[in-house]
Amino acid sequence: MSRFLTGKVTQYVFVIFIMLTLNFLLPRLMPGSPLAYLAGEDVGLMSASEKEAILESHGLNKSLWEQYVLYLRNIATGDFGYSYQQKMPILEIIQDRLPWTLLLTGVNLIISTVLGVLFGTISAWKRGSNKDISLLTGFMFLSAMPSFWLGMILVSIFASQLSLFPIYGAETAWSNLKGLDRVLDIAHHLVLPLTTLVLISVTNVYMTMRYSMLNVLGEDYIMMARAKGVKEKMIKYRHAMRNALLPVATVFMLSLGFMFGGATVIETVFAYPGIGRLMFEAVISRDYPVIQASFLIITLSVVIANFLADVLYPVLDPKVGRNNG
Repeated sequence: MSRFLTGKVTQYVFVIFIMLTLNFLLPRLMPGSPLAYLAGEDVGLMSASEKEAILESHGLNKSLWEQYVLYLRNIATGDFGYSYQQKMPILEIIQDRLPWTLLLTGVNLIISTVLGVLFGTISAWKRGSNKDISLLTGFMFLSAMPSFWLGMILVSIFASQLSLFPIYGAETAWSNLKGLDRVLDIAHHLVLPLTTLVLISVTNVYMTMRYSMLNVLGEDYIMMARAKGVKEKMIKYRHAMRNALLPVATVFMLSLGFMFGGATVIETVFAYPGIGRLMFEAVISRDYPVIQASFLIITLSVVIANFLADVLYPVLDPKVGRNNG
């Protein structure tokens, strides 16, 4: 087991190094220049020396290698720099945006996992029945829907036509609501983006649970339990469902990693002020430091979640631990 963990740690350290390097290079390989956003509309009227002074103040006139070393040093000290566009420390921007993303994706993770496990169990237990076919068809249909299209449909119907929910934002602007009133206002704004995200996310859990449950139902101990006269409900939930949850636990851990990245498309459609929306805005404005910080948070969270899944899976399934010992 210790050799297994040592090997995994080595692999993930290498992955993090590659990720940091790509995080530095990719924004700089994008077409366009951040000068227009650093200097504003007057960039066309500036002399070459003035442009050079602006680039120098942000360290963009140095060689790529010097920028890379400075970037690694800043990351090691927790200094993400300043946003070119918003003119404020990136850490403050992230602290403002991250809670909204965690709220949206965290609630989605819980709801989609519970619904996926429930419907996956029912579908596998009733394999081949009309209920199974209907569920399978419905979830396959949901998985084929583009998230932006589904989001716009929900906005068109429930926000624009029926006026039941707000069209954009995470809370009512300039409302100064407090306590329960603010909680209800946030929940009201959350309904449409959360519904969209759940409908898009639940299929993965459903398909994993259904397939895993079908495999478990063919095991000898299930047949033995039926032969002993164990009640079907007990076989379904205590024997079959509990053992079928192992692959779902892996899916859950991987989804946990993407929580910090939010749902860029959905946050953009609903103008939801999360990390995904922040990254979209940063790409449009060539705001290199914000792009790097957002990408760093997303990829690090995914890598850490993968590592936790590798560590916890042998605990959940002792057979894996013995095979890797």
